[in-house]
Amino acid sequence: MNLEKVIFGFFIVFAATLNFGFFIGEIDNPSHHDIYELFAAIVVNLIATVLKFGDRTQIGAIHLATSLVADLQLLAAAMVWGYAVHVAGTDLTAGVMSSIVSLSGGALFANVISVVILIAETIMQRR
Repeated sequence: MNLEKVIFGFFIVFAATLNFGFFIGEIDNPSHHDIYELFAAIVVNLIATVLKFGDRTQIGAIHLATSLVADLQLLAAAMVWGYAVHVAGTDLTAGVMSSIVSLSGGALFANVISVVILIAETIMQRR
């Protein structure tokens, strides 16, 4: 068993599951979406992105692209949250929370693509 591949796969799947955990719930209900779960999803997605930098194959480039998309979406969600609470002072209204969760949904879709690519790459690999 290759420990590097185990760690790589772990962070890809962990990023997707954390993002899913934040995403699930009523889209406009702030009590269903925890800020610490969003923070954890951002951190794990950034770690997964760093792990994808060494691969110089075409599939590696797609892995990196999906990870960068997820990072941007999650960082945008965090910025919307921070702006609404700390700058605008509007707190988490239904509209703001819907925007945050929608951005997280885009990141979740990118994470799912990354997991599908990982599974396809594993299936195509010959021993």
